[in-house]
Amino acid sequence: MKNITDSFLSLGYWPSAGSFGFNTDILATNPINLSVVIGVLIFFGKGVLSDLLDNRKQRILRTIRNSEELREGAIEQLEKARDRLRKVEMEADRFRVNGYSEIEREKLNLINSIYTTLEQLENYKNETIRFEQQRVINQVRQRVFQQALQGALGTLNSCLNNELHLRTISANIGMFWTMKEIK
Repeated sequence: MKNITDSFLSLGYWPSAGSFGFNTDILATNPINLSVVIGVLIFFGKGVLSDLLDNRKQRILRTIRNSEELREGAIEQLEKARDRLRKVEMEADRFRVNGYSEIEREKLNLINSIYTTLEQLENYKNETIRFEQQRVINQVRQRVFQQALQGALGTLNSCLNNELHLRTISANIGMFWTMKEIK
């Protein structure tokens, strides 16, 4: 068999025009084959290609609509988040201002309390000093009185003799009776 095929190719023998066979002239057969293939593809593939393109177009439009909806939802969420942020910032500022004013108020209260305590301590100190001064003055008075009394007793004892002593007692008794009679 191999010999027969080789002999046909080597001799350049081709079957007659009424039979089916291959045309090896590429330049003559290629445009005809391509036009037939393209015609068949256009005729049969037009509907399929149109359906594929329509489906693709619908998917792209759905994706765009979904993207727009998601974008609008994201914008709404962003606005809500910005509103919450503004509210939180205002609340933080209010707490900060209130906190600072509360700190200042507490500071003033503490300073006033310290001044009041210092005034009370100053008053207690002054009262203690006055009390101690009065106590010392009373002690000095008592000592002076005791010393004066001892001095007077010493003078009286040295000057007084028995006769003078009896005369003083009689005079005092006489004054006592006189006062009693007057009453």
